[in-house]
Parts: sequence; C-alpha cells; structure tokens
Amino acid sequence: MITRFLIQGMDRRGLVFLGLIAALAILVPLSNLLLPSGSALHVPTSTMSLWGKYLCYALLAIALDLVWGYCGILSLGHGAFFALGGYAMGMYLMRQIGSRGTYGNPILPDFMVFLNWQELPWYWYGFSSFPFAMLMVLLAPGLLAFVFGWFAFRSRVTGVYLSIITQALTYALLLAFFRNDMGFGGNNGLTDFKDIAGFNVQAQTTRAALFAMTCVMLIAGFLIARGIVTSKLGKVVIAIRDAESRTRFLGYRVDRFKLFVFTVSACMAGVAGALYVPQVGIINPSEFNPANSIETVIWVAVGGRGTLVGAALGAVVVNYAKTVFTSGFMAPYWLFALGALFVFVTIFMPKGILGTAQELWAKRKKPEPAAAPEPAPAE
Repeated sequence: MITRFLIQGMDRRGLVFLGLIAALAILVPLSNLLLPSGSALHVPTSTMSLWGKYLCYALLAIALDLVWGYCGILSLGHGAFFALGGYAMGMYLMRQIGSRGTYGNPILPDFMVFLNWQELPWYWYGFSSFPFAMLMVLLAPGLLAFVFGWFAFRSRVTGVYLSIITQALTYALLLAFFRNDMGFGGNNGLTDFKDIAGFNVQAQTTRAALFAMTCVMLIAGFLIARGIVTSKLGKVVIAIRDAESRTRFLGYRVDRFKLFVFTVSACMAGVAGALYVPQVGIINPSEFNPANSIETVIWVAVGGRGTLVGAALGAVVVNYAKTVFTSGFMAPYWLFALGALFVFVTIFMPKGILGTAQELWAKRKKPEPAAAPEPAPAE
C-alpha cells in the first residue's frame, strides 16, 4: 500500500528509472550466476561489483539532491555521512573475521593487536551483531547530521557559510580518523573482510546478492526522497529553497524542516556507504576527503539538480567516465576534465543532462503557433 502511494502519480522518467533498476537487480545477478563465462550475455563478477559501486554513488547523489536540489542546502560534507555508514559496516565485517586474522586474536582486529591494544574499545561493542551494525549505519550519520543541523539551522547559517562548515566537518573527521589512537585502523582503515551475515564476502553468490541489495536500496531511497518532495512537507521544503525569509514570515519553522530533510539525507548517504564497503573491500579515512563531497556535488549538477533521477544518472555517468579516463595515458588529465565538465555544465547546461533533455523535448512537442489568417482580397 505504501509503495502504491509512492508510485501513484509518478511521471514517466521516474517509472522508467524504477523499471530499469529493478531489471538490473534481477538480470545482472542471474547473468552472473547462471550463464557461462564464455557467453556474450555473461556479466563478470568484477563488472557487477563495479556497477554496484556506481549504484551506491547514485544513492549518495539522490541523498545530496534531496537537500541541495529541493531544500537549497549546498552540503559539501555528505562524503562524511557516506564514510560513517561505511565505517559502521566495516566494523561489523572486522568483528566477523574473529580468529582468522593474521594474529589469530578472536576479539581484537589485527590492527589493534599490531598497535598493542589490550582490549576492545567500548564503541566497538555490539558490532558483532548484524542488526546492531545496520542500526548504527543509520544512527551514526543521522545523529551527526541532527546535532550539526540543529546548531547550524537554529543559528540561521545559510548559503556559502553553511557549505564551508560542512566541508570543515568532513575535514575534521578526516584528520581524526587518520589517527591510530582513534581505534579505526588509522591510515590503513579497515580491510581483509571475510564474512557478511554468515556468507563469504568474496563468494560469487554473495557479490550478486550485494548488487541486488544495492539496487533495492537505490529504489527505496528514490521512493523515500520522491515521497518527501511531492508531499505537503516537500512543498514547504521547496518554498524554503526559493524564498526562505518569506516562508519563515508565513509562520513555518524553517529550521525544523531543514533539519528533518538534512537528517534523512544523511541516513540515506550512510546506507550507500554501508553497501559500498563490502563491494570494494576496504574503508579508510580517504573517504572523508572533502574532494569526494565536492565530486558528489558535480554528479548532481551534471545529472540535473532537483530531479532525483538526474542526480542518479549524473553519478553513474561521471563515475563511468572516471573509470575510463583514469586508466592509461588519460589518467593525469582526469581532474582537469572533471573541472572543465563542471564549468561547462554550470554555464551551458544549468539544468544538467536530464533537465536540458526535458527542455529540448518540451520545445519539440510544443505546437507551432497558428498562422494568422490571410486577409480577404478586396472585392
């Protein structure tokens, strides 16, 4: 019933997007598991994991589009929420290694044994449980976003100042997680994962299940975001984006609406990070790098700010291009190409790929104005 409510009234592009992701969730794992490797339709495990990573980025882009495209909050710190979700998953995966680590310690992860830790830190307790870890995937980024947003929005920090402090937040976390005494693996981060929910994380079937789960979470994230922006709450959120002072003057508690959207968005980014970690096999402090958050903004801008589908499209397109251009002789020029792409989109395609395509399609379908009738010839 809830799904029917969310899908009701959805436009064609949303339905196409959902249908495409649902088809990927079924066909790609089946192709990987059932078709022989020599078949032209077989999807290799490495390709499936790579596209699983792209879809995690797509979910992150939708999360950012929710706050930037619809609420006008240009967050340059969403990479921090993504990384916190990833670390929550990584801590669970590290606890699953048990005595199979290099040092054979059933309680302490290898890096703690190497650094002479004598006992497990209190904040690692509970991460041997999958449900607890999944709860932390939502709570860790959500709680940080709630506390940060509560202070920022109540203080009416907006615009470029808010962008700067969100970037300062992720940079502070980057420096903190690089420290060995924080208990998160320092520079090396968390890796060498073995099992997830009792299944070998390297097994082909597990990889296929992770890809399918990523598709499901992307669909769920899209539906949640769309449900918010098309509701009455969403209309207030859009009003805040377009005229915050006027919306406040009308009696709305602007800070509460912004706080709600910001927290939901952070939770979605955390889920994306949690799905990303078992598919790439590592999480380290570089995920907090402010450049990652800026890249996420570029994905949304390229795809189309305020379109949800466009944000996901931009994430896939830019990251696919990154995979292609960061190998071979083009590798040194990728950052220049990314910067040039952002400048081009900002100047010539302010509505992004999807927004521009919709505009062109609307002009094509627009009927030509009727020609004025010829004046009747004089008798």
